Amino acid sequence: MLSTTERTRLNRGKAKARTDRGELYDLLDEGLVCHLGVVVDGSPRVLPTGYGRIGDTLYLHGSTGARSLLAADEVCVTVTLLDGIVMARSGFHHSMNHRSAMVFGTPRVVTDEQERWEGLRAITEQLAPGQWDVVRPPSAKEMAATRVLALSLAEASVKVRTGPPSDEESDHATPIWAGVQPVRMVFDPPVTDPALVHDLPAPDHVLARVTRDEA
Repeated sequence: MLSTTERTRLNRGKAKARTDRGELYDLLDEGLVCHLGVVVDGSPRVLPTGYGRIGDTLYLHGSTGARSLLAADEVCVTVTLLDGIVMARSGFHHSMNHRSAMVFGTPRVVTDEQERWEGLRAITEQLAPGQWDVVRPPSAKEMAATRVLALSLAEASVKVRTGPPSDEESDHATPIWAGVQPVRMVFDPPVTDPALVHDLPAPDHVLARVTRDEA
């Protein structure tokens, strides 16, 4: 079960809360970008970045010189998947069908070399499944320039909205179209780097991700 704390408890829209930790894992595994909220010199910053998950730990990375990572104490990480635009009969009731996760905690700097390696692999595989095993591994210099953070998923919440608009009953007779415009992410065919010096096709694990046209 997901934890319930003052920070993860939903005060409004409580019916949208999910308590199954498996839903948190599924959401994180489907997402590609998280937003990392930190406070630097008293000023809030929200940074879009890649991430990876291993078990109950979220891994983030960045430059060792990044002030946002150097200052990372208490953080908030969010991931949102947009599933549809909810168009109601009134402007007030417009909404979004979505799945979102919010994680609170104090990340630890990963110092164990094996865990650093595994964390970076997880981040790469989250963005490009199958890529880590075919590319040049990070050099010692690159590893030294990279900070890896591990954030426990112990304090997290999941919020989900599904279904049609929640219009006022009195608006149902209004002659205005209402419904949901579904949204999905698609992958187009890959574009080869113009600096590629070898005549190589895109690998199968990349092509496998291309979204096929539906009949």
